[in-house]
Amino acid sequence: MATTSAEPQVRFVSVFAAGPQGGNPAPIVIDAAGMNDAEMQQVARAYGHESGFVLPPPPDSDCDFEFRFWVPNHEMSMCGHATVGATWLLQRLGRLQRDRIIILTKSGRVHARISQSDEQDISVEVSQPAGIVEPLPDAGQSTNDILDVLGIGSDCLAPFPIQNARTSRVKTLIPLKSVSILDGLKPDFSRMERLCNSINSTGLYPYAVSDRDDQIVDARQFPSSSGYPEDAATGIAASALSFGLLANRMVDTSERQITIRQGRAMNRPSAIKVRFSFDDGDLNGCWLGGAVQPTECEKIAS
Repeated sequence: MATTSAEPQVRFVSVFAAGPQGGNPAPIVIDAAGMNDAEMQQVARAYGHESGFVLPPPPDSDCDFEFRFWVPNHEMSMCGHATVGATWLLQRLGRLQRDRIIILTKSGRVHARISQSDEQDISVEVSQPAGIVEPLPDAGQSTNDILDVLGIGSDCLAPFPIQNARTSRVKTLIPLKSVSILDGLKPDFSRMERLCNSINSTGLYPYAVSDRDDQIVDARQFPSSSGYPEDAATGIAASALSFGLLANRMVDTSERQITIRQGRAMNRPSAIKVRFSFDDGDLNGCWLGGAVQPTECEKIAS
């Protein structure tokens, strides 16, 4: 059935789920051709989640699809979990003819690779470029401001720097001493957007290493201005964190899996899997993946 701009057919997936109620819900419109910006944004506002929209690629783009992404307050250039979820849906609906596709996004081209062992077992990984990790602007004052908004003292920090990192969007990586400190955070959300703007970031991503040998890290994401206070699973932030961990020599320079656990404080346990990618031995980015499952979303606005 063709989608019309008046009533788009919205499907729902939960991405990076680590349990029946886990993962980050994503409303997805598979046939979004003809929808305008206001209609796409209204889908995100209606359900209160980051939403993905699949369109035909522009002529001569050499891509298989174009994906666009909206949160309730604005459009995003890239959304990791919606990309994984939309690709998973395309495969489940029989829309993909091969196991490698190229997706055009506003942040650039994204490669996706798909494997399927049976009707239900679909695995998707999407690419991200090599991360850029930088010190905070005005590090002393910025650190004080971050701690103040998070409601913690400097004694809660692990002995690593607070850093801005990005593969697509800048996230501020805040190393904490323990998972219990991470779980107990109660940020002042009324000050989050102003703080993030002052440090050139789109969200705070505090984290704590839970198993260094197995490369398992717990994290929480507090976005700057998405329209909700916390995110259950953030692929772009997890990718950025992986490169931050690498810069601090906390993970191996290898294809060994890094697991970023998120969402537990929201009762939506999630696990984001990241593996570095190499070209002739040179680090050139990472692959981002995790479990996807169908779900339901209730409208919160009309």
